Amino acid sequence: MGRMEELVELLNRYAREYYEQDNPTVSDAEYDALYDELVMLERFGGLVLPDSPTRRVGGRPNEGFRQVKHKERLYSLDKTKTVEGALEWIDKIGAPPLTLEYKYDGLTLNLSYEGGVLVRACTRGDGEVGEEVTEQVKTIANVPQTIPFKGEIDVSGEGIMPLSSLEAYNRDAKVPLKNARNGVAGAIRNLDVSETARRGLAFYAYNVGYHKGIEFAYQHEVHDFLREQGFDVGSFFEVVTDPGEVTRLLDEAAARRPHLDFLIDGMVFKADSFDLREKLGFTEKFPRWALAYKFKAEEISTEVKDVLWQVSRTGKLNPLAVLSPVDIGGATVSRATLSNISEIRRKGIRIGDRVFVRRSGDVIPEITGVAEAVEGAREVEKPTVCPVCGSPVIEKGVFLYCSNSENCAPKIISALEHFCSKDAMDVDGLSEKTIEQFYEEFGLRSPDELYSLKKEDLLSLEGFKEKKAENVVSCIEKSKRTTLARFLTALGVPNVGKKAAKVLEQTFGTLDALMAASVDDVASIEDFGLITASSVVDFFASEENRALIERLLAAGITFIQEERTEGVFSGRTVVITGTLSSYKRSAAQEEIRKRGGAVSDTVSKAVDLVVVGEDAGSKLEKAKKLGIEIIDEARFLELLAQ
Repeated sequence: MGRMEELVELLNRYAREYYEQDNPTVSDAEYDALYDELVMLERFGGLVLPDSPTRRVGGRPNEGFRQVKHKERLYSLDKTKTVEGALEWIDKIGAPPLTLEYKYDGLTLNLSYEGGVLVRACTRGDGEVGEEVTEQVKTIANVPQTIPFKGEIDVSGEGIMPLSSLEAYNRDAKVPLKNARNGVAGAIRNLDVSETARRGLAFYAYNVGYHKGIEFAYQHEVHDFLREQGFDVGSFFEVVTDPGEVTRLLDEAAARRPHLDFLIDGMVFKADSFDLREKLGFTEKFPRWALAYKFKAEEISTEVKDVLWQVSRTGKLNPLAVLSPVDIGGATVSRATLSNISEIRRKGIRIGDRVFVRRSGDVIPEITGVAEAVEGAREVEKPTVCPVCGSPVIEKGVFLYCSNSENCAPKIISALEHFCSKDAMDVDGLSEKTIEQFYEEFGLRSPDELYSLKKEDLLSLEGFKEKKAENVVSCIEKSKRTTLARFLTALGVPNVGKKAAKVLEQTFGTLDALMAASVDDVASIEDFGLITASSVVDFFASEENRALIERLLAAGITFIQEERTEGVFSGRTVVITGTLSSYKRSAAQEEIRKRGGAVSDTVSKAVDLVVVGEDAGSKLEKAKKLGIEIIDEARFLELLAQ
């Protein structure tokens, strides 16, 4: 079998898995690479095999659904992977005004309306014939069941599964979905309509096909018409008249991509003018007046070579997949995070299987699902002892923890590194490698021991000269003067990050007051629930934690207090809610501080006064419930004038 025949056979199998079975075993990027190779062979060899996928628009319609012939053929798009390719195409067709939209990564749908009523919905199928999925599409909340236009019209768009819907679905699913694209395809092609509804799909309209009773001259008119009819047309649509803007627009879209709640795999250019489209016409497979620009792949499939278990600063054992190295979005990926053993079992991940790996922005890659279960693959074993120190493992819910809270090296080094980090005590110059040296050479086990290190100690370490030793000791000494919020962050209070630590500082003011607080006191803070409140109180109830705090205070840790002048708000903590007409909120808060008061952004029992402006919301209701004094803007201005 020649390479061309091999590619045709392989690509046709992958197409069946993708279009008809909703169960792809390779990523889009891998399919595209093979497809491009076939196109090149056909172009230079002058031969196209009868069953070549380059002859087809999409997949064969599923025989489990009624077959429907489209009134107008639904074409796929020619594509380019480079900005240069897009600019060449624009120049080739004469650089006309173009529309630019997201290329959604979902399932193409064609909706038919007659007399203003949705009468039929179909998949694209092979472009000529699709599957009728009307009842399934009717479960999509943002698909209009009726529209103002009373003629006949077909509306094309993309069915998508928002990433938030995918996350919610997979939390309870016995068999988690591999990705959002599979989620929508499986939902639309599911004969159980209730399952379709359960997946929380959405629909973005982007084109009008067959139509009767209305005419369009430009694509931007189509876009406006669809929006007026009640369709969701997405958040991005541009008419581009200057080719010099193309690079910027594509770069900006790529930067937005990781932050969207849906998958896009590129951008779509279309000639805005329908007259120009008529002149340019179609190839056998593509319209000549449209082009898809494809982003670098965010997902690809590869083999799981092993699963390692790493120990975090909290003692939790975190599984890490070792992968056959692959390129994703221009970066080589050989590791991927796994949540816990329960998630590994639920996704069916085994060592030796091929899996889909996704990398979004700068986020650590994650395994989204199994691409292909390989014969002979072995189950991931749940460790019974810590992989570092050999201590027994403790199970807490779905997570595993090292039972050795005193001497497990990675746990101690990680906790020390966190204590010194920028958002915590901000001890500059202490890298993980340096902290590891302290652990190994000095037997450093607890953060308070940092403050007993002297320059002479550091000079005995490899890589330390006079200046470096002086700088590190100076930075350690400097960190003694800190804020309560930084101190709480450094201690690693469970469920308390940088923002929550700041709120605790604003609410309680002193470490003593916080350590004496009850669960109710902490839970009364806005956005603090019972779980976080219990974590805080339990942390300070621990004799071990209290002993550490005492040692740190004895080592010289002191808290910087805001200098407060005397005034009408002396000794009082004030919250401003709503909009004030006389001051911006930041300016009003500064006036309160000038008059001896403290300000807080959250309402709790520690707050003494709430100033209410226009459109005050939940903070006002909470203040009433807690019996806190409430004043309006007029009274606030009177107090400022005193």
